[in-house]
Amino acid sequence: MDKPQPDGIVLTEAQKRSRRSRSIAIALALGVLVVLFFAVTMVKGPGVLVRPM
Repeated sequence: MDKPQPDGIVLTEAQKRSRRSRSIAIALALGVLVVLFFAVTMVKGPGVLVRPM
């Protein structure tokens, strides 16, 4: 008897490593953007948060 084939796409170990490293790179880029936006806000001063809508 043949064993049943798994449903969907099965990734190789190299593809899994590539996906993980790409996810880490995206997470780091997002983290850098958050820190950059926070730093710019602090440099501009707290007055940037107190303004009429």
